[in-house]
Amino acid sequence: MTYKVGYHPLVKEKDLSKINNPIKTRIKNAIEKRLMVDPVKYGDPLRKTLKVYRKLRVGDYRIVYRIENEYIFILGICHRKEIYKKAELRI
Repeated sequence: MTYKVGYHPLVKEKDLSKINNPIKTRIKNAIEKRLMVDPVKYGDPLRKTLKVYRKLRVGDYRIVYRIENEYIFILGICHRKEIYKKAELRI
């Protein structure tokens, strides 16, 4: 089953503008080849305030997302040091 992907408005405005092109390509490939194919298999569940979300590792970057039926909502794409703080603020 193929999933549809949606993004938080700040992902394209702020998150992706700070990432260089080779890493953007890796992130795009990870979304297309892993998340859209089987988000439960490739992502790990988060805990505490982000417990309804999951994360996908792409090098030092993390994609935080939530699965709703056939739809994946991406909350943030950032470096591992800052993603969880930003994700909590965006809920």
